[in-house]
Amino acid sequence: MTQEQGTIIKVAGCLIVANGMKNAKMYEVVNVSEQRLVGEVIELNGDEASIQVYEETAGIGPGEPVFLTGQTLSVELGPGLLEGIYDGIQRPLALIEKESKSAFIARGISVPGIDREKKWDFKPVVSTGDEVVEGDILGEVQETTLINHKIMVPVGMGGKVIAIHSGSKTVEEVVAEIDGDDGHKHKITMLQKWPIRNPRKDAGKRVPATPMVTGTRILDSLFPLAKGGAGCIPGPFGAGKTVTQQTVAKYCDAQVIVYVGCGERGNEMTDVLMEFPELKDPNTGEPLMKRTVLIANTSNMPVAAREASVYTGITIAEYYRDMGYSVALMADSTSRWAEAMREMSGRLEEMPGEEGYPAYLGSRTAGFYERAGAVKCLGSDGREGSLTVIGAVSPPGGDLSEPVTQNTLRVTKVFWGLDATLARRRHFPAINWLSSYTLYDDNIAGYWTKEVAEDSMEVRNTTRALLQEESKLEEIVRLVGMDALSPKERLVLETAKSIREDFLFQNAFDEVDAYTSLKKQYWMLKCILAMYHAGLEVVENEEFDFDNLKKLPVLKKVVKVKDIGEGKWDEFEALEKEVQTSIRSLK
Repeated sequence: MTQEQGTIIKVAGCLIVANGMKNAKMYEVVNVSEQRLVGEVIELNGDEASIQVYEETAGIGPGEPVFLTGQTLSVELGPGLLEGIYDGIQRPLALIEKESKSAFIARGISVPGIDREKKWDFKPVVSTGDEVVEGDILGEVQETTLINHKIMVPVGMGGKVIAIHSGSKTVEEVVAEIDGDDGHKHKITMLQKWPIRNPRKDAGKRVPATPMVTGTRILDSLFPLAKGGAGCIPGPFGAGKTVTQQTVAKYCDAQVIVYVGCGERGNEMTDVLMEFPELKDPNTGEPLMKRTVLIANTSNMPVAAREASVYTGITIAEYYRDMGYSVALMADSTSRWAEAMREMSGRLEEMPGEEGYPAYLGSRTAGFYERAGAVKCLGSDGREGSLTVIGAVSPPGGDLSEPVTQNTLRVTKVFWGLDATLARRRHFPAINWLSSYTLYDDNIAGYWTKEVAEDSMEVRNTTRALLQEESKLEEIVRLVGMDALSPKERLVLETAKSIREDFLFQNAFDEVDAYTSLKKQYWMLKCILAMYHAGLEVVENEEFDFDNLKKLPVLKKVVKVKDIGEGKWDEFEALEKEVQTSIRSLK
């Protein structure tokens, strides 16, 4: 059968217009020219189609053919995704390099996203004669030492299992046969495909009620993100977006990590690609890559593939979520993704919106972040999974009023605002505690109260209130000097300073300081706040000499509170009591 084709009539960078495309469908994948470059239909007008090409189009001209495939842009899902490093359209970089015979990607390379020859040991969990519905688990494969890969009944399928094949299988070999409710017999392999622009189906969302523990004190204690939530990290160049995301990826308690480098500089992405395979999972001691998928689409790669990369990443993340896992997706950065949309929109001659971005920027941004969530998975076993999305935003000049940041803030509930001033002062993570916020406090209050301590929410609220009060008092100090403050106000400043320097400051490259458990965070704050609560009792006298309090030897122990080891709660409690006793002795 001859493959249906059209003819190129216009080339504008990565946008190609072809006629003779009356049978083309929206978002259909096509092959452009005899070199078979991968493209996708993004606009139809009569028998003309506008195609965004995911590869370099230099040398392509009018008159060359365009071949229709009848398929939409999809990712391959199955065992072998973990430990993979892909480009924006799920081509493994190692295979591309092998085919290209160089470090630069050659054009027209078609390689499978998942290895077709590797065999996996398939262990069934259902038997012949069992009734199954969409999403039910048919069997399991030990994909890595950390993750047990679950083979599920494809969406839209269900019926009676008439055959199950255990043992060593490739992803294309049949592992189960189902007599479908639709009257057809279906042969199921471990390999499935899913169109990247369509969210994967679930059985309903639930309210996120568990915090995603990152080990970063300012994030967990002041601006927590719930599992299944969405957050953003806006910040200017050099403020630490990439380091923050990498730290979260390394230490967070999500079971699977998907890291999308979307349009970032090549040297930054190289650091990620070289560092991640060397990182150890702090929970198991195994290489972190054993539960990670990396998607690399640097700024010198074709702009169209940048637009597809975030969808590729989130579809893979949804797939592991459907198995019942807690998944975290890091997108670095969504600004580059929006710029790719702006460039394609300009080539299509669409009416521009604010700052040249397309009018649909808001809906596309919302559609992406809405794919996060804590869900009840398809299937009859009632399992639940979560997908947490953290997007970095790179506003030009650090201007948070620009469209990408504003559209992101409308749909995310956590804002970790990076501050260039803090970064210049070498205060890391450079997250501004005055402008950042979270809307998940009420959701996860029960978890903190039950799992950490009954008064943990009170401790966190007091900490935030002191930091807010400090900013007001600093204005007064700048205007009229420290002498104008009362002893109580000086106590607020001293406590807030300790919170900033001894609690919020955290070294991401120090093995001990990089991760702090929730309970240790609670006790660190308790010891610091003991100075404030006990101090309130002694500074009631307006004549009190505050310098006497500052000279207390016990405050030097508070400065080193982070050095007390995990689990040594008795030492924290003893320090808290010592602080209270020492300060009250000044009455």
